[in-house]
Order: sequence, then C-alpha cells, then structure tokens
Amino acid sequence: MCIGPEGDMHGVSAGECAVRMARAGADIVGINCHFDPFVCLEGMRKMKAALDKADLHPYLMVQPLAFMTPDASKQGFIDLPEFPFALEPRICSRWEIMKFAREAYEIGIRYIGGCCGFEPYHIRAVSEELSKERGGFLPEGSQKHDQWGLGLRLHTKPWVRARARREYWENLKPASGRPFSSSCSKPDNWGVTAGHDMLKQKTDATTEDEIKQLAAK
Repeated sequence: MCIGPEGDMHGVSAGECAVRMARAGADIVGINCHFDPFVCLEGMRKMKAALDKADLHPYLMVQPLAFMTPDASKQGFIDLPEFPFALEPRICSRWEIMKFAREAYEIGIRYIGGCCGFEPYHIRAVSEELSKERGGFLPEGSQKHDQWGLGLRLHTKPWVRARARREYWENLKPASGRPFSSSCSKPDNWGVTAGHDMLKQKTDATTEDEIKQLAAK
C-alpha cells in the first residue's frame, strides 16, 4: 500500500491495513512508494507488530522512494512543493540505501526493492549490503565497483585516498550545496481524500482558468 506510519487517508492504521490485507488472502504485505526508506520502515514495523499480534505471517515487502521525505504529510511526497520535477536534491546516497537494506532485513522483510527515484547504484547497494545473506553473491555491477569507496586507494589526492574506508562513508552527513535552501519544505496539505470531487480524473486538460483557481487555494 502507498501509506506511511500514520496509516491510510481514511483513518485506518498501518497495522490494521496489514492485518486486513493478510486476512483477505494476501501472500505478501508491505509498503510501496510515497515515503522515504526510513519512514517506510517505521510503517513496516507497525505492520509487522500488528501481524504478529494477530498471528498472521505473510511475506513482508518494502519499496520506498529514493527521496528523503521527513517533512512529508500523511499523504506522502505528492504533497511536497518539489513534487514531481524538483525532487533531485532529496535523493538518497548509496550509503543510506545500504543502511535501509540492513534495517529492512533485520525487521524480517525479504522483498526489498525501490520505487520512484531509485537508480541502478541504489539497487546495487541493496545487493552488496545483503551479499552474505544471499550466499556471498554480488551483482555484475560490483565487478567494476569497489565497496565502501575502496577504489579511492588509487586516487591522486591523499585526502581523497583517506576516504577509502567504510567508517568515512557510513558516518558522512552530506551537504546539499544549496545555501539558500531550507532543509525541509512545507507540504500543501489540501486534506482531500479518495472520493473527493476534486480528485476525479478528467478527460480534458486543465484550462488556464482552472489552474489559476487551483493555485489560489
């Protein structure tokens, strides 16, 4: 489901959503899209706790965004002002995705993937982090890629060579390079939910006057 830790837009908790899906016959239960890896994992923990309490044990899956969304509202990244064409500054690093993969596995999730924003190097990071759990197998993309920046040992600059270690990348707090940008945005929070007239799909393109009316809300 495209939900976060707060549950769906109709007041059903994340845990109850998971229980209802499992009781309806779902073999795989989890969260997809709308929120970043760590927000999704927060929701998955609630799902698993509710499933365990109900003695239900479907397979667990998670496919988050590769964009950081700590400031997103209950509806997720579609409420952020950067959606959909200016989300790139929020992209997760490969190191953050490795951390996500490890935490997901420890929760008990065995279907670990990615949705909007995920690039090949993100998926490679998942595979590398869980290589031991996968029988020591590494993806083909790792043949030209030394893990944890070890390829930097051949760099010409000594301060860059000093970064050829796991501790450096694992603890890095990356900067955005945008001095006039805030760290978080203010979601639109229109508050509309499924079934609202405003959400009905139209067959014609929105007119200029209609856009002006929407922008004024």
